[in-house]
Amino acid sequence: MCYDVIVVGGGCAALCAALSASEQGARVIVLERAPQERRGGNSMFATGGFRIVHHGVEDIRKIVPDLSEEDIARTDFGEYSVEQYFEDLGRVTQYLSDPDLADTLIKNSTATVCWLRDHGIRFLPNYGRQAYKVDGRFKFFGGAVIFANGGGTGLMEAQYRNLEKAGVAIRYNARATSLIREDGRIAGVRFDVAGREDAVAAPAVVLASGGFEANREWRTRYLGPGWEMAKVRGTRYNTGDGIRMALDVGAQPFGQWSGCHSVAWGRNAGEFGDVEAPHVGFRHSYPFGIVVNQDGKRFLDEGADFRGYTYAKYGRIILQQPGSFAWQVFDSQVKHLLRDEYGMRGTAKVQADTLEQLVTRMQDVDANGFLATMREYNAAVRRDVAFDPNVKDSRRTIGLDVDKTNWANPIEVPPFEAYAVSCGVTFTFGGVKIDTAAQVLDIDDAALPGLFAAGELVGGLFYFNYPGATGLTSSAVFGRIAGREAAGYALTNKAH
Repeated sequence: MCYDVIVVGGGCAALCAALSASEQGARVIVLERAPQERRGGNSMFATGGFRIVHHGVEDIRKIVPDLSEEDIARTDFGEYSVEQYFEDLGRVTQYLSDPDLADTLIKNSTATVCWLRDHGIRFLPNYGRQAYKVDGRFKFFGGAVIFANGGGTGLMEAQYRNLEKAGVAIRYNARATSLIREDGRIAGVRFDVAGREDAVAAPAVVLASGGFEANREWRTRYLGPGWEMAKVRGTRYNTGDGIRMALDVGAQPFGQWSGCHSVAWGRNAGEFGDVEAPHVGFRHSYPFGIVVNQDGKRFLDEGADFRGYTYAKYGRIILQQPGSFAWQVFDSQVKHLLRDEYGMRGTAKVQADTLEQLVTRMQDVDANGFLATMREYNAAVRRDVAFDPNVKDSRRTIGLDVDKTNWANPIEVPPFEAYAVSCGVTFTFGGVKIDTAAQVLDIDDAALPGLFAAGELVGGLFYFNYPGATGLTSSAVFGRIAGREAAGYALTNKAH
């Protein structure tokens, strides 16, 4: 069969591109490297959050039409303006995020989520992760209010159903190996299936096959020494194939190739994510406790900002500690605030009624250093400031080498708990350069005819850090654009 658009990849960006191209009347095929039971890319491992512009409850009702009056009465959804989104993205990326890509992402965020809603994706308020109940009322914080029902798994299952309804062809176990060019234009893709080379022709290709985080050699080459030791939060299939293919035909490398999204991850988690339990390694409640290294010392400000603005950079700092691990420590005052993953089976957790007992159970931690840290930390907490998990409450320590600037509760009420963490890499920040029409650009900033890209292999959006719940939004926004533009290009250039 002849196709108009080939989409390489099987996650959110790829499927949005395929659906969008199909809507324009293009005949589309998706090449997914994974087998069918492991399809979905990194998106399968996401919590499903989408960071979008909104102006309060009426905008949220458009996306969550079955929002009840009871939910509305008990919730402060706040608002998240274009200006706030720009400021958050700029602030956490040290204002290096490409302004044109950022503008496209932010100003298309809400419309793209509504497009997904119109295609049957159900969204819910993200109560469990982005709001805490204080005095009987929920207040959302940090800008990310909604998530896809069923998380990343539910999102991807629904998107694959959409492709089936649209008649989009899917080849599984198809590892794309190179782009085919004729007369300076993209003409198709070569791919490998079970050791046999095959090819499919089309005038337009969308690359949406993720970054290189599952490639140990590339991680060490570009992120630096020690990164071969990091665990991969998501799929094992994101090894940089799409990036390499684009570079081979002259695409411009772009973005922070030495940067990545990396988080505190369960120390005893597997080398790659588990589709059956995609969130089991999450350890994101650190703002309500402290984090210590092998020497028993704190080394970062756990309360520097809301979790969504710090979690994606703290994995790197953990990797840089002696032994590349750390322990998160909590007491019973905040136990009710810990996310569900802390209670999952297989969690590396220790518990005790005294700090002296606790540290004897914290593998590989210097006891004297830890107990000294605890005494200094507890003595430095400002107890005259009220604790409030929904705002940056300025309840801090004073006088420590590394102060905690918000949510600094003394750790003194037993039982005490500690959780062992390592570094989990989610996706890499370096990739290829695109314009706002998702066209891949060459070294002269000229579009490579027929080549488009979206998702995590696009460079230039994120540097050093990442605002939580922006990844799926970016994938959907640029995936939709890439599919639409690829279809328009293909249908116009069929004769070539």
